[in-house]
Amino acid sequence: MKKAWILLVIGLAAWILVNNPIVNKYVASIKQSEVPTIKQSDSLYQSIVKHASTYEIPPSDAKIDRVWKAIPGYNGLKVDLTASYKNMKSKGIFDEKKLVFTQTKPQVHLQDLPPSPIYKGHPEKPMVSFIINVAWGNEYLSEMLATLKRHHVSASFFLEGNWVKQNPELAKMIVSAGHEVGNHSYSHPDMKRLTAPLAREQITKTNEIIEAATGVKCVWFAPPSGSYRDETIKVADELNMLTVMWTVDTVDWKKPSPEVLINRVMSKIDNGSMVLMHPTESTANSLDKLITLIEQRNLKIGTVSELMNEERIQK
Repeated sequence: MKKAWILLVIGLAAWILVNNPIVNKYVASIKQSEVPTIKQSDSLYQSIVKHASTYEIPPSDAKIDRVWKAIPGYNGLKVDLTASYKNMKSKGIFDEKKLVFTQTKPQVHLQDLPPSPIYKGHPEKPMVSFIINVAWGNEYLSEMLATLKRHHVSASFFLEGNWVKQNPELAKMIVSAGHEVGNHSYSHPDMKRLTAPLAREQITKTNEIIEAATGVKCVWFAPPSGSYRDETIKVADELNMLTVMWTVDTVDWKKPSPEVLINRVMSKIDNGSMVLMHPTESTANSLDKLITLIEQRNLKIGTVSELMNEERIQK
């Protein structure tokens, strides 16, 4: 009987040790501290350490640019010494193609900046976004959505509140297709001329309508015609929203031919560009070729949220 109790106590103590997070953390730290010791005299490991700084890229902080206003941060790269060593160990020779990297975060993020409009993403990020403002043009939406789906491209649709109120099913269709939706005011006013209370009403009312129709809570605001004043940006910021403008304008409302529209965009597009468009015949007829040409330049196409996040795209 006494022996059984002793075994029970030993078993209980062992269970406590195995499941104790403090003990587990201590054991893990010991194992981790052993790694460099084991590799200290390993020539391959030392070679990786020696070359690591050559391949590392420091992160880039978010900042306010004199021309482009708010610019998001961008992750840096750091060599994972242990993972790289394991990758090369079988052959025992240094191979830069087998280096493993981890991303390092900047110290200043977009949300740390004072309220400011955003005209583009980080200039080193090989990605662009389509900003599609919707207040009319229902007849071209289906074709544009079909083209985007065919190319596996997600865009950011900025919806007017009054339009969503009248077309809730179309708003749902945009979200169901995997696209991002943002706020484009309620009645398309000149936001620059509105007082703060009226600006807040336009944005808040639209947020409520979009959320009721689609279940999506908007985080981006695009002022109609790009018209705003500092107070407009502050009102959006108080509502936990960032204000988005554009880098490249298709001017599709002037009904340009597909050739003119495509040349206009491709002559200006670059890392971080945000391309403004609407559901128009010109854009619907240009979208397929435009996507192909952009991707041929090794630029990814993503939503505004994807463009603004700090995740580094590995080439």
